Amino acid sequence: MTDHHVIFMPSGKRGRFASGTPVLTAARQLGVDLDSVCGGRGICSKCQVQPGEGSFPKLGVTVSPGALSEFNAVERRYDEKRGLKPGRRLGCQATVQGDVVIDVPPESQVHRQIVRKAASDKAIVMDPATRLHFVTVEEPDMDAPSGDLERLRDALNSQWGLNGLEIALPLLRQVQPVLRSGNWQVTVAVNHDENRITALFPGLRETPLLGLAIDLGSTTIAAHLCDLSTGEVRASGGMMNPQIRFGEDLMSRVSYSMMNPGGDLEMTAAVRQALDALTVELATEAGVPSGDIVEAVIVCNPVMHHLLLGVDPMELGQSPFALATSDALRLAATDIGLTSTADGARVYILPCIAGHVGADAAAVALAEAPDQADPLTLIVDVGTNAEIILGNRERLLACSSPTGPAFEGAQISAGQRAAPGAIERVQIDPVTKEPRFRVIGSELWSDEDGFDEATKASGITGICGSGIIEAVAEMRMAGIVDAKGLIGSPAQVGSSRLELDGRTHSYLLWEGDDRRIQVTQNDIRAIQLAKSALYAGARLLMDEAGVDTVDKITLAGAFGAHISPKHAMVLGMIPDADLTAVTSAGNAAGHGARIALCNRAARAHIEGLVRRIEKIETAVAPRFQEHFVAANAIPHATAPFPHLMAELTLPDVSWNTASEGRRRRR
Repeated sequence: MTDHHVIFMPSGKRGRFASGTPVLTAARQLGVDLDSVCGGRGICSKCQVQPGEGSFPKLGVTVSPGALSEFNAVERRYDEKRGLKPGRRLGCQATVQGDVVIDVPPESQVHRQIVRKAASDKAIVMDPATRLHFVTVEEPDMDAPSGDLERLRDALNSQWGLNGLEIALPLLRQVQPVLRSGNWQVTVAVNHDENRITALFPGLRETPLLGLAIDLGSTTIAAHLCDLSTGEVRASGGMMNPQIRFGEDLMSRVSYSMMNPGGDLEMTAAVRQALDALTVELATEAGVPSGDIVEAVIVCNPVMHHLLLGVDPMELGQSPFALATSDALRLAATDIGLTSTADGARVYILPCIAGHVGADAAAVALAEAPDQADPLTLIVDVGTNAEIILGNRERLLACSSPTGPAFEGAQISAGQRAAPGAIERVQIDPVTKEPRFRVIGSELWSDEDGFDEATKASGITGICGSGIIEAVAEMRMAGIVDAKGLIGSPAQVGSSRLELDGRTHSYLLWEGDDRRIQVTQNDIRAIQLAKSALYAGARLLMDEAGVDTVDKITLAGAFGAHISPKHAMVLGMIPDADLTAVTSAGNAAGHGARIALCNRAARAHIEGLVRRIEKIETAVAPRFQEHFVAANAIPHATAPFPHLMAELTLPDVSWNTASEGRRRRR
């Protein structure tokens, strides 16, 4: 019987399964987080999945039509009675018939991901672009036969000094019924950034308008629903970016677009649907009509930017990485599929900095304001595609670095997204080599009383990005891993937690009744590649600035907020600095989006600042590869890291000296 490759996204877990294997069975055998409560009878619908089609070069798979079995009677019955979204299948009914990539949507996951992009509590000076204006409009007169819109404009001019306001066709259709239902008194929402009417309300409206600040990441989408009069965050939420099923990183999505005709349109449709669904979800959570949302600000990297706009990102996949446009954009919300907002709602998209340094990096610069400070600051927005800014009020430089998804738990043997049950903190005793850890959803460490009870509901399901970073750094500090990233044997390390794993070794972090969580040699390599790219990008900017040290390091991004500065430096993710000067900015891109939403002067500021930022392209920089190779060591092959070494001493161990000698003799 033929075996087929089955790859589950977003976890990246894969295996080979015989023809006829139910998708749910494959998921359970691989430890994929796919829900089901009806025993596979096709009743509960919790095991819904979405198969991909086409070429996935990054995954080494091409999915042909018929990779899953045809719709069966159970699925047809469920679809008729309750409805399945287009492309969805029931995992308990669909069987594997060929190589396939299967997306597990958030609602089908037992342990729903925590999108750690909470709103910042930093103060914002309120100067919103969209404001309410109450006017009394003259009634129509046979002797003065002007249109209702013209008399509305006259009222806004005479009573508020507003001239030449534009209006979209959907709102024009509302002018007459709104004026008459309000007895010729109306409250008008005006976007002063564009001099445009965006909503009409009969009579006097005192309820504040709402806006969305959206951070559209390649892995996660986060949004804040904000009161446009006070800046208060009424609701926050997030979801996985559904484009993950087309590729975990940006270049794999560009490849999908290039190798699958219409692939870019598939990805555009997926992300637009997700944004509109998230809009409705936040409005429901806040208990407000989604039609009260009159404005949105979006920040994203260049590939997400193009796919959101419906622009094929092909040019971003090849030198010179040309953007279709780098300017800020002002669009109708409906242009990008936000149909649940007010009929005249507008969208502002921040400018991009360069071919792979996007509007999200511009938002970080807006939030952290390095251009208004004297200390030389390195800002690292850690994500699937890390974006790095270096500078102060005198000069700013920026680049992006392709770290890949390992920092977010992908490509890790027991890796997963941040969800209840995921290991997020790790400590290893340097003498006994015994670990202790904490999981998301509990404040207790694994060796503390009550831990088992506290984690009973979630279980221990895997290890997320911050957990794997701490695990690898702790293994280095405990002498389990050497400077080259090699895991020692049980005899070398002196611990039975080290286990033979093929030709290498693994470290057993935790063992339960039905699963084991290990850190494998391949896990170490994936983290080394990711952290080397991050360090090399930062070092490249420092070379360009002519400096060997920085005054301050800021870790931005949802993931950056949960990284321990000490562990990040032990790993060599960031250059050496005083640990007290390494801080977290949380979701700086999201905060920058909120600033641009609540303060229209900030839009002009960032549009001017982006033109001043010097862009460095890592893909063609001669020294990037040199820095990358040196940064493969933990923490680094040549850089001395004096601040770090003043805090701790790393064991001087080397685990492959003998094997290296044998290779040389051969």
